[in-house]
Amino acid sequence: MEGEPEAPHVLIFPLPFQGHINSMLKLAELLSRAGITVTFLNTPHSHRQLTHHSDVLLRFSRFPAFRFRTITDGLPPDHPRTFDFFPDIIASFETVTKPILRDFLISGHFGSDLTCAILDGLFKFLVDADDAEIKIPVFGFRTVSACSIWTYLSVPHLIQDGQLPIRGEEDMERMITNVPGMENLLRCRDLPGFCRVTDINDYLLQFIVEQTQRSYEFHSLILNSFQDLEGPILEKIRTLCPNLYAIGPLHALLKAKFSNETESLNNLWEVDRSCLKWLDNQPPGSVIYVSFGSITVMGKEKLVEFWHGLVDSGRNFLWVVRPDLVRGENGDVEIPAELEEGTRKRGCMVGWAPQEEVLSHEAVGGFLTHSGWNSTLESVVAGKPMICWSYIADQQVNSRFVSNVWKLGLDMKDVCDRGTVAKMVNELMVDRKEEFMRSAAAMANLAKRSVSPGGSSYADFDRLVQDIRLPSQ
Repeated sequence: MEGEPEAPHVLIFPLPFQGHINSMLKLAELLSRAGITVTFLNTPHSHRQLTHHSDVLLRFSRFPAFRFRTITDGLPPDHPRTFDFFPDIIASFETVTKPILRDFLISGHFGSDLTCAILDGLFKFLVDADDAEIKIPVFGFRTVSACSIWTYLSVPHLIQDGQLPIRGEEDMERMITNVPGMENLLRCRDLPGFCRVTDINDYLLQFIVEQTQRSYEFHSLILNSFQDLEGPILEKIRTLCPNLYAIGPLHALLKAKFSNETESLNNLWEVDRSCLKWLDNQPPGSVIYVSFGSITVMGKEKLVEFWHGLVDSGRNFLWVVRPDLVRGENGDVEIPAELEEGTRKRGCMVGWAPQEEVLSHEAVGGFLTHSGWNSTLESVVAGKPMICWSYIADQQVNSRFVSNVWKLGLDMKDVCDRGTVAKMVNELMVDRKEEFMRSAAAMANLAKRSVSPGGSSYADFDRLVQDIRLPSQ
């Protein structure tokens, strides 16, 4: 109508990994439904994967003003673009993508009506704080837990205090004493994965710490978390970044606001839905769901140990085995006859699963997970206890909080033998089942309350929308 202010226009740009793209697309959907124009920026490689394996084009077509755009990552077409090559990816973003993005922002490439940008929290280096020619506010979105961010922020103090670097395997059980709010909780083995280096000048360690330290330079910081889960740690982060929005769990917020909508699938892998039919034929609470996320890789020996443990546990299992989960060719793995037989009787293996649907299925009684933050929150919302086998980055911290703070499961980090796997599966699914299910159900209720009208995340999202609208009014 005449006289109405134009809708604000937001640019969203995630780090090109599944977990980052998934959660930032959920934010994009929420903002679009709130009447905000969104341009979602991806690398060509990520955009091809996303549009090939998900329904994003159809789903976002309901928002006429929404648009997907791409920007080069500067890497050759045959580059593997996996986390193992993270330094290469970041170096290319620094030298190739950064000047192009700057030119796009200054020239009005995304439209003269662009009112703000929401960058992945690890992309602070793409926009210099003192660049006067970029005239829009830049928000940061961290896709990891608040507890891991607070630990990242503490790393320089740990180095200064002589608690880092870790001095070999014999040092892994040593307690870390000076992370405020986490006293007598974190051991060396619970520190973020990039802290496991002998050289404190390690590239990945320095990059993650520096980008986290620069979080205060963002106009605002957005986290996929909620007050009842990480309240004490969120308050500590607010002392450095006062304008902080905790709006998670995002997938639950989407469902709470738009309850009659289907699950938003933002996959970079082809989903095999046959596992849902298999689950339909299993007794309630009988299945341990196993998935190590989108970037975990392991050797053949670990794969076989996990497989033996699952079969030996005597429990039904649904296991996501990505085509690139094992280093080298999966076809080279010799499968003992007893594993094949055990899988035929009690197992189902797929390349990728619709995880939110799987976790909410009544047949699933527990989740053996890598402790990625999206997976952790999805398990929390579904009320399913976890066995945590962390791999990298924030996952080591998350798994410690799952087991020792939130009491939602067991921490199996740094252990991979068939006996431990079988024992923990039975501890979670049988021996301590009632205890863990009570804790998981209580936290699921808190999560759902946070995204309901009057809840902390619901209110923070409304406040975020108002903050985004301010520059355009």
